[in-house]
Amino acid sequence: MRCSKCGCQEDKVIDSRASREGAVIRRRRECLECENRFTTYEQIEQEGLFVIKRDGRREEFSKEKLLSGIKKACQKRPISPKIIEDLVSKIVEEVSVKYDREVPGLDIGERVMAGLREIDEVAYVRYASVYRRFQEATDFVHVVNKLEADA
Repeated sequence: MRCSKCGCQEDKVIDSRASREGAVIRRRRECLECENRFTTYEQIEQEGLFVIKRDGRREEFSKEKLLSGIKKACQKRPISPKIIEDLVSKIVEEVSVKYDREVPGLDIGERVMAGLREIDEVAYVRYASVYRRFQEATDFVHVVNKLEADA
């Protein structure tokens, strides 16, 4: 690892801890040159998982793209970044276990909607409006009415 302060590549690991139910290892490091301490995270890289889009195209699965979409839906809502990260981790783990090479985009979208519905109804409706491609105000009304009926 390159030191974030001086750029030196020589460091020592001071502490290692598993986090997120063992999916990530957090390491505290100290630069041997300037003694700056910094944290790194190590996780398993998901290999070769592709998303099959609605139009049949295949796109490499991106955890960052998933996180970005969920963050947009949760913007200006009282939802902590940890809750969002936990949802993303849960979805990534579920699709990685269920699918070897290709995952339908619809499956990911449904998992996001189910997760957001449990977390925040406004974020759920925001995501649903993009995911389900709402065209008119009545589309919003139907989703909100369904939420109220289920409550």
